[in-house]
Order: sequence, then C-alpha cells, then structure tokens
Amino acid sequence: MHPMLNTAIKAARRAGSIINRAAQNIDILTVTQKAANDYVTEVDREAERTIIRIIHETYPNHSILAEESGASGNSEYVWIIDPLDGTTNFVHGFQHYAVSVALSHKGVLSQAVIYDPIRNELFTATRGRGAYLNDHRMRVSKRSSLQGCLLGTGFPFKEFDSIDNYLAMFRDLAQKTSGIRRAGAATLDLAYVAAGRLDGFWEYGLSPWDMAAGSLLITEAGGLVGDFLGNGTHMESGNLVAGNPKLFSQLIQSLAPYLNDKLKK
Repeated sequence: MHPMLNTAIKAARRAGSIINRAAQNIDILTVTQKAANDYVTEVDREAERTIIRIIHETYPNHSILAEESGASGNSEYVWIIDPLDGTTNFVHGFQHYAVSVALSHKGVLSQAVIYDPIRNELFTATRGRGAYLNDHRMRVSKRSSLQGCLLGTGFPFKEFDSIDNYLAMFRDLAQKTSGIRRAGAATLDLAYVAAGRLDGFWEYGLSPWDMAAGSLLITEAGGLVGDFLGNGTHMESGNLVAGNPKLFSQLIQSLAPYLNDKLKK
C-alpha cells in the first residue's frame, strides 16, 4: 500500500473514532449555522484538526484544502479534506455520513479515502492501482441502460437559482430509471457508485472536498466522472456527473435539455 494512502487511512479512521464517540451524545452538541442550511459542529472541527495533525506529522510541508479551515500552504501536494460530510444527517442521528481525505499532486488526484464510521466501511484508491472496499477490489456496475438503474443525487439546499432546472432533470430521470436516492452525503454517494451500489450520480454546487476522493475512487473502479457536459472541469465548476462508462453518456444526454448557462460551466 502506498505510504501516503496509509497516512490518509490513519487520519480518516482517527476522525471516524471522534465522530462515533460524539454520535452517542448528539443532544449535547453545539451546532453552528455557517450559512443558510449549512451547519458545522465542534465534531467537524475536531475531526478536521486531527486529520491535519496526522498528515503534518509525516508530511509537514504539504498544503491543505479543508472544508472548515480552508486553504493553507504552498506545496505541489495538496490534501483535500472533508472531516464530516453529511453534518445535517449527523446532527439528526440519520446514519449516512463519512470522512473524506484525498491527495492531489500537481493538480492530479493520486490518493483517496472515504470512511463510513457507522458501517466501518473503508473505500480507498491509489491512482493506477484500482479501488478497494475493505481490501476487496471494487468495480462500477455493468448496467447498460438507464432503465432499471439506481441513481444518486443531491437536492439543492444552499443555491436555488437553478432549482427549476434541477427539478426538470429529476423528473426526467425518475421516469427513465428504477429509482433515485438522495441520502445527503455526496462523498459516500460517490463511493457507492465506485462500489456498484449506485449506477450513477449527479449534483450541482459541490465543493472540491465533496468530489475529490470519490472522483478517484470511481475512475479507479472503471467509471467516468465529469461536468454536465461530460468534460473534466467538475472540480472547478462543482457540477458533477458520474457513472459506469455505458451510463455516463446517457446521463449527459438526459441532463442536456435542462442546462442553463451556470450549469454548462
């Protein structure tokens, strides 16, 4: 196993332990609203500090891009961290949330870890070496048609200027597929695409820490990730489509009639 992946795993597991302990006493947590419908707890912050400390113990000069503390450092190595994706789920006791740690080297994702502390499921990938779930090789699903497939998505909760376009997408795909799930943690949804549990996923308005680790997991599991036009600018635009190679183009085609200028970026 790559030593940088080992560091990411150690950090994610340690953060997961913090989250699991806190989950036993959710009613006493202090919850702060960062923006409309966007929450943070002391658990998010403690988990993030722990992840950064573990990374810097081994790689003190590496840069950080983290959800709560932002960007720091000036290295060609950048760790992209979401200490607790699905905070709203967490504070409600809805058990679908995860820790996400990814490493980018010169702008190319090279390591990825998504850890579900509730189920003790560890999703990992190193560029060129495949993707794994608890040491078992992962592959995206083999379904070749939208008919019968299961998709994941994320409903808009902060930005509503494109909500009519999104609802049109949802209506169209709901009629073409066997179902759509919105579980509230994009990192874990993307890990599920890599594992073949979801056949595809789409969402707009995501941040780099929502997408980084999951993007590498999916490509290493044989899938495709891109923006709503199928291009590789999702990390910059925040608009993401993912799926197995046969469904990816069908998703892009289904979304195309409902794109506005913002969603075409």
